[in-house]
Amino acid sequence: MQQIWDIAKSFDWSPFWISLKTGIVATIICFFLGLWAARQVLRCGPKTRAFVDSILTLPMVLAPTVSGFFLLLLFSLRRPLGAWLYESFNIKVVQTWLGCIIAASVIAFPLMYRNARAAFEQVDPDLVYAARTLGMSETKLFWRVVMPAAGPGVASATVLTFARALGEYGATSMLAGNIAGKTGTISQRIANVIKDGDYLTAGVWVIIMMIMALIIMVAINLISGGKSHRQNRW
Repeated sequence: MQQIWDIAKSFDWSPFWISLKTGIVATIICFFLGLWAARQVLRCGPKTRAFVDSILTLPMVLAPTVSGFFLLLLFSLRRPLGAWLYESFNIKVVQTWLGCIIAASVIAFPLMYRNARAAFEQVDPDLVYAARTLGMSETKLFWRVVMPAAGPGVASATVLTFARALGEYGATSMLAGNIAGKTGTISQRIANVIKDGDYLTAGVWVIIMMIMALIIMVAINLISGGKSHRQNRW
């Protein structure tokens, strides 16, 4: 244990901060895009909903490296979009922290979208009808009626999204690479030190990730279980 503590004190903690910043920014992006997408899809007809839902959740079933490959093709400086972004706005995605954010957002987005949509579907339609009869605008209705009613589900979705973005590896490696102090995340750090045979350093990072995962799971259980516990308490 003392040896692990000594290693932890001499650590380069940049992977932790890179992962944390990436997770936070990606979660914010997925939160607003996921809510918007879930709201729009629920307004579609059955056939359109089935098609759009399949497209939006595709990164969930694809291997992360496959998603990363498509992102690399899309944002490479040799491709039209990547070249246009760089030449017009001096924005480079490949092998940058922006690439970490985009990769994590794409992979984590389906979790936010699917769980938010499920939460919205559980909202009592009578609440929505009553708000509309009172002349409430759609925007005000969404934030003052639908969101509070779907709050626990949306909150759980947000925490899950953060957890997924925090631990993203495959797509991030493909798009952002593994540049120490710039794009190197905890997951990439663990993979690298294992390749070098440094299992002790890998173990310390694994412990850190397990602690973070435990905190996230406790948060999810408190958010999703608190309301049902109050309702079902004898």
